Order: sequence, then structure tokens, then C-alpha cells
Amino acid sequence: CMASYSGTEWLQMSNKFSATGGTESTYTSGGVNYKVHTFTSSGTFTAEASGSVEYLVVGGGGGGGGDSGGGGGAGGYRTATGLSVSAQQYTITVGGGGSGSSNTPNGNVPRGANGQNSVFSSITSIGGGGGGAGQGRGSTTGPGLSGGSGGGGGGAYPSNSSQGAGGSGTSGQGYNGASGNPVAAPERGGGGGGAGGAGTYKSNGGGDGGVGVQSSITGSAVYRAGGGGGGAYLSAPAVGLGGNGGGGNGATMNVNNTAQSGSSNTGGGGGSATEAGWYTGGNGGSGIVIIRYAA
Repeated sequence: CMASYSGTEWLQMSNKFSATGGTESTYTSGGVNYKVHTFTSSGTFTAEASGSVEYLVVGGGGGGGGDSGGGGGAGGYRTATGLSVSAQQYTITVGGGGSGSSNTPNGNVPRGANGQNSVFSSITSIGGGGGGAGQGRGSTTGPGLSGGSGGGGGGAYPSNSSQGAGGSGTSGQGYNGASGNPVAAPERGGGGGGAGGAGTYKSNGGGDGGVGVQSSITGSAVYRAGGGGGGAYLSAPAVGLGGNGGGGNGATMNVNNTAQSGSSNTGGGGGSATEAGWYTGGNGGSGIVIIRYAA
């Protein structure tokens, strides 16, 4: 602290923490003025003195699997107060979403790709796991991938192998994806895991993505990091819904033939594809980094 003389008394003045970088905004809540730095793409956060900040770091979401496959897992979600920073530049990495499965009918349909990590200082949020491919594509493509939240497993086909297992989430960052259907109820992919809950399986359609987590770090309550919905084939009227928080819906043949991508800058997982010409899974949504402190 510094002191200044007013002419009648000495006044104590605090050196307030300040920084630059990203999209800067301010708001007041509970009588406290906050400054927020929002990074929707990679950049630099420059702290002008030592201080303590609150952060939210979300990784990129995983891509949806193909051919009645699993939904992509949400990007890893980490948030806390009291992170110490010093007077220096910090490289901010905002992870991109993973690509959804490619359109390769009657071929070896791939699963979705993992999202990329987001990083601020010592905090790394892992990209979401890609969703597994459906139709019992086997051990190489059927299971969902592990990540911040796990990708959903691909659905089974009666004459071809068994369902894919859901991918695992990372402790403290997200939840598991759901397994695809067993052979008795063909071609229903599991939902991708979200930051607030696991993906689900349902017998009458693609599984739903896990819910994300709500944060008011920017001054408005927003859900992020929802899992992607699973895909399904014929006789499956229910759509695999993306989790609240940017997860994309899965595709169900003759109901909604196109898988949705995860929403940008939410870390939402991509929805899974159906088949018969609509094999392309949704891409995962990009991540985000947000830093807040009392101004």
C-alpha cells in the first residue's frame, strides 16, 4: 500500500491488480466491481502486477461418431478462485473442437476426433473424447474415446459384433460417455459425457449428452460443456439430444438426418450421425478461457 497526505490526514491507498488481454468487460455484482477477460481464441493475458484471479477454462468438445455412433464428449471444465499470477505475460490457448466422423458410406466409418486442450497458466482443461462409430465396427472404432468428458460408444448391429463402450471422463473435469446399445436393440449410439453429468443410453433412439455446468463468471449465468447426442437408425423415433451447454443433437434417420455440431466457445460435444447417406458427425464446439478479478 501507498500513503498520501490530504492536507489534514494521511490516507492509505491500495494498489489494485490490473491486466490486459482478450475481450475486456466490466460489471458490478453484490457491490463489487469486476473486470473480465474473455478469450474465444488463443492470445495473451498480461498481468501488470502480482495478484489473484478467478478462472474458467473449457477445452474443445469431441466430434460425433458415424453410422449410429456415439456423441462427442464435452471439453474439460475447470474453474476456481484464488489462482495467483505474477507480473508477466501468460499464453492463453483455446482448444478447437474435434472433427466429426467423415462421410464414408459402406466403408470403415471412423469415430469422431478428440477436441484440443485449453490452457491458462498451470490450468489445463483436456479436450473432449470423440464419439465411437456405430454398426459394431469393432474394437478400433466402436468405443468412445476418453477425454475431458468421454465420448459415447457406437451402437451395435445384430449381425456384426457388440456395442462400443463409452469413453472415460477426467476426474474433476467431466463425466463418462454412455455405451451404445446391446445387440438386442440395434443401432442406438450412446450420448457423450458432459461437465455436469454422464451421457445416457435410451432404447428408442440415440442417447442424450450429459448436461454441462452453469457459471456466472461473466455476470450472466451460462451453461457450457454439454455432451453430444448419440445417433440412431431406423425404428428409432427419439432424437439423441445434446446436453445443455452447447452439445449438438444426434441424427436419427427419417426424423432429423443431419447431426449438429457443438456450439462455438462452449466446449460442447458434436452429435453423432445416422446412416444411409448422412454419415457425417457433428464437430465439437471450440473451448473458451475467462479470467475475472475485482477491479
